[in-house]
Amino acid sequence: MKRYRKYSYPILFIIALLTSGCLHSQSIDVGETPYDNHSFANPEKAVVKHLDLQLTVDFSEKKLSGVAVWNIDNVSKGNEIIFDNNGLTIEKITIGENDVETNYSLGVADSLLGKALHISIKPETRKVNIYYSTKPDAIALQWLTPEQTTDKKSPYLFTQSYSIWARSWIPCQDAPGIRFTYNATIKTPKELMAAMSAEGPRKKQKDGIYTFKQINPIPAYLTALVVGDIQFKAIDDRTGIYAEPSLLDKAAWEFADMGKMVDVAESLYGPYRWGRFDVVVAPPSFTFSGMENPNLVLLNTALVAGDRSLIGTVVHELAHFWSGNLVTNASWNDFWLNEGITTYVTNRIQELLYGVEVAEMETVLSRKQLYNAIERLGEDNPDTHLYLDLKGRNPDEALTAIPYEKGFAFLQMIEKTVGRQRFDVFLKNYFDTHTFQSHTTEQFLSALREELIQNNPSLENRLQLNDWVYNGKIPDNVPVVTSSIFQAIDSIGLQAKKTGVYTGLAKKITTTNEKLYFIKQLPKGITSKEMLTIDKEFDFTNSENFKIAGSWLTLSIKNRYNEKSRQLENYMLKYGSYSKNKYLELAKTEEGKNWAKQVFEKAKSGYHPLTTAWVQNVLYN
Repeated sequence: MKRYRKYSYPILFIIALLTSGCLHSQSIDVGETPYDNHSFANPEKAVVKHLDLQLTVDFSEKKLSGVAVWNIDNVSKGNEIIFDNNGLTIEKITIGENDVETNYSLGVADSLLGKALHISIKPETRKVNIYYSTKPDAIALQWLTPEQTTDKKSPYLFTQSYSIWARSWIPCQDAPGIRFTYNATIKTPKELMAAMSAEGPRKKQKDGIYTFKQINPIPAYLTALVVGDIQFKAIDDRTGIYAEPSLLDKAAWEFADMGKMVDVAESLYGPYRWGRFDVVVAPPSFTFSGMENPNLVLLNTALVAGDRSLIGTVVHELAHFWSGNLVTNASWNDFWLNEGITTYVTNRIQELLYGVEVAEMETVLSRKQLYNAIERLGEDNPDTHLYLDLKGRNPDEALTAIPYEKGFAFLQMIEKTVGRQRFDVFLKNYFDTHTFQSHTTEQFLSALREELIQNNPSLENRLQLNDWVYNGKIPDNVPVVTSSIFQAIDSIGLQAKKTGVYTGLAKKITTTNEKLYFIKQLPKGITSKEMLTIDKEFDFTNSENFKIAGSWLTLSIKNRYNEKSRQLENYMLKYGSYSKNKYLELAKTEEGKNWAKQVFEKAKSGYHPLTTAWVQNVLYN
C-alpha cells in the first residue's frame, strides 16, 4: 500500500456511521476483552471462514443491498457469534440452510468502531445469513457522479476497506488476523461493469450480473468492489488493466512492465499464488496512490504520468502480494510488518528491473523521509516505534513514514549484517512457511532469532533488534546510503546557488527521482526570484508529473512564490488526497487560509470523505 501521509487523521474526523436500532432487542454492551483492539469479534469462540455475498448496486439511492451468507466455525459450540458493523441497516438475520430467523442485538456505539453485532446461534450452526443494506455515507464507499470521473459520462463506485471500514459495507469480522475466502454476485446497471478483489469475468455482462471467486483466505480490509464505465485490457496472460475508456490505452502503456514485475518478484521470493495481477485506475478522489487488493489493485489516476516515471507504486503494490496479502500483520499494532517488509521487497524488485542506481536513489529518498518523520514527531514519540500501541486510536494514524521507511531501513540493516544471500533465504522461507497466515511482531523477531541469529550473542548485539522495534531513536547500525547521481546533483545545485545561474540544469537533471531530489535539496529561505529562475528552467509549476508538481507547489507556498496560482488551484481541485500539506501551509496565514477555503469549497465534492474531513479540520477548527 503506497499511501502514507505526512499528516494523519485525528480521530475526531473519522465519522462513524452508526445504526440506530434493531428489531429484536435493546442495545447491549460488550462484556469481554476483544480479540483485537479494533474489532468486536471473538474468533476464539466463533469465527468466519467463507462469505457468499449477493449485492445490488443502486446509484440513485447510493446504496448496496442484499445478503452476506457466512460459513462459520463455532469453535466453542456456544450460542453467539459477534460481527463488526458500522452504519449498516440490518433487515433480518437467519441461520442454517433453512433460513430460520434468529435474534440479534447491537452493542453500545463506539465513535470509531461502530457497534458490535451480536447474533444468536446454536452449537451446531454453520451458516449465518445477514440481510442488510448500506447507507449513502458509508465511509468505505465513494459514490461519484459522472462529472467526478475522467470521462464524465457515467456514475462510478469504488470501495476502500482499509483499515477498519469493511464493516461499513459488509457485516464482517473486521480484523487483519481473521481471514476468509469469498464468492460474490454483484448486480449493476447494465451499462456499467463490476470488478472485485477476486477472479471475475473481466468483460461487460449484458445482464449486469457479475460473479467472483476469491479462493485464497484474505482479511476483510482486502475486500474491494469497483463499478463504473470501465473496460479491461490484458498486458500478458496474467496481468491487465481496468480503466475508463479514454484512459485504457494510456494506462496499459504506462504499466506495460507489470508482467516483468511479477516474474522478477517470483525469482526473488517464490511463486505468485494469486492467479492474476490486475489493476484498476481509479479517479483522482481515490485517497491513496495505490491499494493492494488481491486481483484488483486500485491505482490513482495521477500515476498515469505519460512517461512511466511513477510505476514504483505498482511495484510496491505487487510486493504486497507477498508481504501483507500472503503474510499479514496480525493487528494494526504490527502494521510495519506489512509496509516495512513491502518497502524493502519493492526496492529489491526495482533493483533487478531498473538497475542499482535507481534502487540507490530510492533508498536515499526513503532515508530522508524517515529522518524528516522522526524530526517532526520527536524521538520520544511512541509513534516513531515500529511496534505501535493503537488501542483506542484510528489505525490510520499509523500512516506515517515510520512503518514504511524505518521498517525498510531495519530490514536493510539485517541484510547488510548477515549478508544478502542468507537474508534472501530467510525472507523467502518466511513467506513460504506462513502463507495465508497473520503474524505478530514478536513472531517475526522470534523467526529472526531462530533462523538467522541461532544463539549467537555477538550477532544478536550487532543487530539491536529490540532497539529498532521498540524505540524511537534510529540505532547506530543503520546502513549508510549514498547515490552517485544525487551527489552529482548536490554539486550542481551548490554551484548554481553560488553563481545564481540555473540555465542548462534541466539537461543534467532529467528523471523524476533526480528532479524530486533537486527540489528537496533547495536551501531553506530560497528567494522568489531564485524560484522564478529555476521555474523558467524546469517549468516545475506546470509539470504533468503530480509528484514533481506537488513538491514544487508546496515549496512555492512556503516561500511565497506564486502561492495562489492557477496551477496550484488546479492541483488542489484534482488531487485532494495529495494536497494536505498545501492546505496546512496555506493555513499558516489568514490570507492563505481564506484562499484555501475558496478552493476547498469548489473541490470538496470530488474529494474522498476522509480527505474532506481532514481538510475541514485544518481550515475551520
